[in-house]
Amino acid sequence: MKTILKLTFIFIVLAGCKEGSKNERIISNSSGNLNNLTIVVDNLLWEDNVGEQIRTVFAAPLEGLPQDEPIFSLSQIPPSVFSGFATKSRIILKIEKGKPAGTAISEDLFAKPQTLVLVTGKTNQEIINQIESNSKQIISVFKKEEIKEKLRRISLSLHDDSDLKKAFGISIKFPTAYRIAKKEDKFFWIRKDIPTGTMDLMIYEVPLSTIKEGDSTITDIVRMRDSIGKTHIPGPVEGSYMITEESYAPYLFEINLDNKPTYETKGIWDVKNAFMAGPFINYAIKDLQNNRYLVVEGYVFSPSIEKRDHIFEMESIIKSIKFE
Repeated sequence: MKTILKLTFIFIVLAGCKEGSKNERIISNSSGNLNNLTIVVDNLLWEDNVGEQIRTVFAAPLEGLPQDEPIFSLSQIPPSVFSGFATKSRIILKIEKGKPAGTAISEDLFAKPQTLVLVTGKTNQEIINQIESNSKQIISVFKKEEIKEKLRRISLSLHDDSDLKKAFGISIKFPTAYRIAKKEDKFFWIRKDIPTGTMDLMIYEVPLSTIKEGDSTITDIVRMRDSIGKTHIPGPVEGSYMITEESYAPYLFEINLDNKPTYETKGIWDVKNAFMAGPFINYAIKDLQNNRYLVVEGYVFSPSIEKRDHIFEMESIIKSIKFE
């Protein structure tokens, strides 16, 4: 009798588990090219001033590139076909007209990982106002999702960063496609060959006095990187070396990396006495504990080829940095 009761109890438990599993929501993996934003909006709105505002904000030229390239590549679909595979995009902007004005951010709604931003308004102007007032936050959450995905892909084949830990007390994720081309006292030059040129990372440290806060900050950063270029990054002919393009004013932002105040500089590099140039992104991380700025820079040489995704890769690598 006891055996029968035990078997009955086990059957009930198993049946309950099976029933529970039926009610679990299974979410498939998201998909899509990096920095490709899916726009779900009615065709009439897309062709009207709402679509114009979306393109103005999300396809605006990315700062610091020699040619205009959009922040995101946009793919528009009407709500009527937003189902099935179309819902699996990693970053989605959805527009709904006829509802009270608002902006909401959802994660992993149709796939995982996924960030969906829903913008609503009763009129075109209300929708436009929502996009304008929340544009920085929306771009930030989309970009955060894309960096996270890029680092996931990079992590599939990581380069050994033990030399960087010894030299600088940091860890950083970069793929095995890169090689350490130069390793000197407190300076590393890390390179990746691509069919049209190279992608390069520089890591070094300078005293805190090198960069002053205030009006001279950008001047100090340019002077610093020009000095490093002259010392460590030679050009193709004798007497040539990397400098900051003098006719192109760099962009300067203040951010935080690994909870440390950081100057983010975007601009164009040039080679003195040679015809070579391209975009760079430089991070000067204020490390008070070690009385230094740790500087990590990525730059691209790839003539006549779009460079947004190359710079994005190096930005993702740099933003993986952790201080030990």
